[in-house]
Amino acid sequence: MTEDFFTRKQRQIGVSLNPVQKEAVLRTEGPLLLLATPGSGKTTTIMMRIGYLIEEKGVHPSRIKAVTFSKAAAADMKERFRRFFPEYPEGSVGFSTIHSLASQVMADYLRQRGIGYRVIERHADEPDAAYPALHKTQILREIHNSLTGESIAEDQLEALTTYISYVKNKRIPPDRWDETECDVKEAPSILREYEAFKKSGTDRLLVDYDDMLEIAYRALSEDRRLLAKYQRKYDYVLTDESQDTSLLQHEIIALLVQAHGNLCVVADDDQSIYGWRAAEPRYLLDFKQAYPDAVILKMEHNYRSTKHIVEAANAFIKRNRDRYDKNMTTGNPAGEPIRITSLPDYKHQARYVAERIMSAGRIGDSAVLYRNHHSSVALVDTFDRLGIPFYMKDGDHRFFSHWVVEDVLNFMRMAYTDRRPDLLERIYQKFNAYITREQMEALKRIRNNESVFDNLLRHVELRDYQPKLLEECKATFASLREMSPKQAIWTIRANLGYEKALEKRCERLGFRRDTLIGILNTLEDIADGLETLEAFASRLKRLQAVMREAKFRKGEEAVTLSTLHSAKGLEFDRVYMIDLIEGVIPSAEDIKKFENGNRAPMEEAVRLFYVGMTRAKRELELLTYRMKDGQKAEESRLVSHIRRIRDSLAGPGRPTAAASVEGPKPKPVKRIVAGADQLQKGVRVRCRGFGDGEILDADEEDIVLRLDTGIRRVPIRKCLEEGLLERIGPQA
Repeated sequence: MTEDFFTRKQRQIGVSLNPVQKEAVLRTEGPLLLLATPGSGKTTTIMMRIGYLIEEKGVHPSRIKAVTFSKAAAADMKERFRRFFPEYPEGSVGFSTIHSLASQVMADYLRQRGIGYRVIERHADEPDAAYPALHKTQILREIHNSLTGESIAEDQLEALTTYISYVKNKRIPPDRWDETECDVKEAPSILREYEAFKKSGTDRLLVDYDDMLEIAYRALSEDRRLLAKYQRKYDYVLTDESQDTSLLQHEIIALLVQAHGNLCVVADDDQSIYGWRAAEPRYLLDFKQAYPDAVILKMEHNYRSTKHIVEAANAFIKRNRDRYDKNMTTGNPAGEPIRITSLPDYKHQARYVAERIMSAGRIGDSAVLYRNHHSSVALVDTFDRLGIPFYMKDGDHRFFSHWVVEDVLNFMRMAYTDRRPDLLERIYQKFNAYITREQMEALKRIRNNESVFDNLLRHVELRDYQPKLLEECKATFASLREMSPKQAIWTIRANLGYEKALEKRCERLGFRRDTLIGILNTLEDIADGLETLEAFASRLKRLQAVMREAKFRKGEEAVTLSTLHSAKGLEFDRVYMIDLIEGVIPSAEDIKKFENGNRAPMEEAVRLFYVGMTRAKRELELLTYRMKDGQKAEESRLVSHIRRIRDSLAGPGRPTAAASVEGPKPKPVKRIVAGADQLQKGVRVRCRGFGDGEILDADEEDIVLRLDTGIRRVPIRKCLEEGLLERIGPQA
């Protein structure tokens, strides 16, 4: 009978399973952990298992529950089942997310107790127009503002919501909330206020997605009748992508299958990449402790990638200790060796990738993968300039509304009108005029439509050092109008002291300095080649628009741009992994924790890199560079490891044809000022972006230059690190 099922399905839908896949289909009773390596036919096996339960075991479809991590994954499983078994009506098998299941349990539990509730968390395309203020993010904004006196930035808000989900899903008690790291310094206090606020309503309990899980777990733990109801509802439970599941989610499933134990967990511990979101790979490693009678099967045959990619990825992931020992193999041809490209500077990367894609054939077969969303901005700018269409599943256009971007635009707006106190109010604490809050309030009371700087000088009480600073700032703002956007950004950063102000805010509020400086550097890259400030503002609007439009290009002939996290489950003929340097992957935090004896974050970085590698079917190229933003960049240790693996797999005497490829060599620059001892008064210099001039003075921090564009004060560190000054004239 069993052979009839497999033979019949091969004839009907062309599906043929290997021995391990067949065993996973046939072993229906009791707990099963199915470890599925990348490209091993996991979803096909799941569908065949569900079909076997229905057609051969006589299980009614409604008695089967298949739970997965995301809405997209649940929809994909539902569609795949429809294609395999079209004779069963839609919805006959319960495909859903864990949150959807928890929502049903919670609703039953609260209804029985006569407790009304309102969900305060929705997706961006599901606004609650009737109660806009009762939204999780809005509540957190107001609590943050109340506790700190500061508005919360979007990146900090994201960090705060991630922290809250982590604490809840890890089931960390309130007295230990302070032990969990968060970039938002007041996070534990904000969370306490947030929890109190949700329970303070007189008519309804306010719940977010994490509360759904918490309440559902409590309901199933405390209410025996409710637990029995859901246990009787499903005879077979299957969870997919279980390496992405939190401790709280695992415990809900454990309660659900307690009576019959018919649980099939499909996962790959080597693809667990959501530790920061409370995913619990340890659960998989301890599966036999939770289910002593469990069977563990390993699907290790990769049908997706070439032999070169599979062998390198298989050897690479073994550097991790906390994992099941698996050996991914393939019967596919060897293909091209992994290509490792080292470019001289970060600035060459986006253009290089674009040219490689354009010369490779169909662009729709290519994907560019990166760890951080900010990496996509330079790609979007370059691809748009070159007319290369691209698709972004998870495009994060919040970059363009980031407060640093808005600050820079406000500085530029001040160049055209310095008569608006409201404009000055947005940036007065972020440049070196040292205007106080009291002075700003006094200025706002003056309504004569004159220059804000003149009004400060004439009508507001100032400290002794401020008049000269204000006069200099007024002149600098006026000069911005005549500069190119790139010169203007550089002047805002250096002469107006914006970069120093950012560093102080990082110290005070917990922002990440490298993130904020990276935004400024990206803005300079976007400004490159533009002639006016208006053109720069228009360019930002254009890029924001094309990034928004990019999510609608799915299925079109377009390059896919994606974070490594969002690429999981996808595959492409050609994959380019970019920004592979120390400090990005692994991150500076990963490295710091690793050096202090905590291996977990580094192991997750390895898994993330592995996920990126295994998206490639035919060609894989890893990109690194030696300089970024004027500072030396080190090749990621993970790339170095892949190079050693690749070369050892090639064997002695065998060519690594697509081995390390050096990008264009940087042109040698003569007479660059490389040390502070070369900054003597009277020396003639050429300042990149501003032209020729002469050194007037220098102290420990800054150098004063008389240039063709006026007198400039420039940070010495920036000049030396970025090679901005070149000695010229007879004194050179």
